Amino acid sequence: MVSEKSIRLLQQNQYTSQVDSKLTKTEMKNWVEQFFDVEVKGINSSRVASRGGGKRNKLNPNVTSRKKMIVRLKENYFIPLFLGET
Repeated sequence: MVSEKSIRLLQQNQYTSQVDSKLTKTEMKNWVEQFFDVEVKGINSSRVASRGGGKRNKLNPNVTSRKKMIVRLKENYFIPLFLGET
């Protein structure tokens, strides 16, 4: 995700992404650590209502929420993809 807030969080070594709503913090932490070879300090998550939404009910079962996670990395670790470095 690219927003003013996510760019500001990059300066604090925090990375924002939209993930599958069924993903847990532990699964996300393990994936980030293995894929990017970094150490995660912590993760915050929140559910974001779908745009044009409405509530899920029997007549409208496909309305789902999105999940946003903010991953904080330990000092001296970074994800090069977000910094434009190789």
